[in-house]
Amino acid sequence: MLARLKDLFGNLAIYGLGDIATSLISLLLLPVFTSYLPPTDYGVIAMLLTVEAVTKVVFRWGVDTAFMRLYYDCADTPARQRLASTIFIFLFVVNGAILTIALLSLDLLTPLIFGEEALGSGASMNVLLGLTLVNTFVTGFYFIPFQVLRIAGQPRQFIALALARSVGTIAARLVFVIWAGLGVFGIVIADVLVTTVFTIVLLKWFVPLIRPVFSRVVIREALGFGLPRVPHSIAHQVIGYADRYLLKAYGTLSDVGLYSVGASFGLALKFFLSAFETAWTPFFLGVMREPDSRHIYGTVSTYVVALLALLVGGLCVLAPPVVQLFTTDQFQGAAVVVPWIALGVMFQGLYLVGSIGLVITKRTKLYPISTGTAAAVSVLANIVLIPHYGILGAAWAYTLSYATLALVTVSFSWWVYPIPYEWKRLARIALAGAAGYVVAGSAVPPWLPAFARIAVSGVVMVAVYGAVLYFSGFFHAGELKRLREIRQRALQRKPVATP
Repeated sequence: MLARLKDLFGNLAIYGLGDIATSLISLLLLPVFTSYLPPTDYGVIAMLLTVEAVTKVVFRWGVDTAFMRLYYDCADTPARQRLASTIFIFLFVVNGAILTIALLSLDLLTPLIFGEEALGSGASMNVLLGLTLVNTFVTGFYFIPFQVLRIAGQPRQFIALALARSVGTIAARLVFVIWAGLGVFGIVIADVLVTTVFTIVLLKWFVPLIRPVFSRVVIREALGFGLPRVPHSIAHQVIGYADRYLLKAYGTLSDVGLYSVGASFGLALKFFLSAFETAWTPFFLGVMREPDSRHIYGTVSTYVVALLALLVGGLCVLAPPVVQLFTTDQFQGAAVVVPWIALGVMFQGLYLVGSIGLVITKRTKLYPISTGTAAAVSVLANIVLIPHYGILGAAWAYTLSYATLALVTVSFSWWVYPIPYEWKRLARIALAGAAGYVVAGSAVPPWLPAFARIAVSGVVMVAVYGAVLYFSGFFHAGELKRLREIRQRALQRKPVATP
């Protein structure tokens, strides 16, 4: 078990390294971008990201997940090439037709997405939307080489490519937004340029996989597995982005921009979830045929939830000083939404950890039910709460929708594939996270400078969290022995003599 945990969290650390580095760079550059882009421009960017998120789901047809699942069933290299080539050709033909129709319909789509504020500059908004659609079409093929790297256990190559793409995007945005002064156009042009370069780089991994072969049997099996995930994924995007669209409907693009800046801090935890999902999927699929697999899933889930609870509690405590430190005065009101967005991300993490039974048993037809329910909750909650509470109401709706998603999906998964979760230890984790947040949030004086509040609040949160876990009996005897050994080695370590 210890070896498996080391393997999972080792890959998690490697996959997360690039995301953390990118997140840190983006955070440090936020004061720069907020100085050059007003809330209205951030609202336009948020709507383009919404288009990208929904289009990405449509362009993949659920076969991205099917590719990884079916790859494990391929017996040899020709079978893997047939799988990759079939999926590639299908996506190129079908999505190419959809893209062409969308580009010819920009005059109809632009007002629907951006509202009346887009009518005065329809041509420019059309260009922004068209470039975003083309860029999403091209990046829709990237999952093939990236998933092969994950399956082959090559996290360093994976993270090198992902980090290069992220850093390149940030650098290009700085050039086009600040040096060239192109505003929102600079953001979109930077993304297109990086995608062009990155596609050329990825040819090295595409060439060994893609052949002029197409199998009807393979595409039927892939679509049979993946198509039920399309409404599931679309509903998932409704959960994640309905708040922006309805904020625009009931308010202005400036409201959307303010909310998006605040949400970006809470959504920073998604970098951890992205790294976790990247390491988690090949891990649980690789373990699923072992006799003690369910016990392994239950134990590993406890440690993942413990880490997630600590990160969420810490972010909720640090939100006010971090927003104060990294944004200009016109964005200070965004801090109110950060804890609720972070809590929503935590529920999304519980969904990722607890829904593996649907993938293992191939019961993906249950996914649309759970996400459809959560999407309905999201839309209804946003409609009810936003008119009365504005951006805070949107944040509450975000939390409610992901809580619904976690509850329904994990229930379905446990029904088809029961896993012996450690419920008492999970309850202690929840208690420790709440205690750390309350103590750190109330004990640290608000008049301290932002840097000092961040440092002190972080230390208090970690100390209280660890103390509650220890004194509540969370750790097993073997775990306590391991912690004592680590502590003893640290205390006995001799200082290096200076020459």
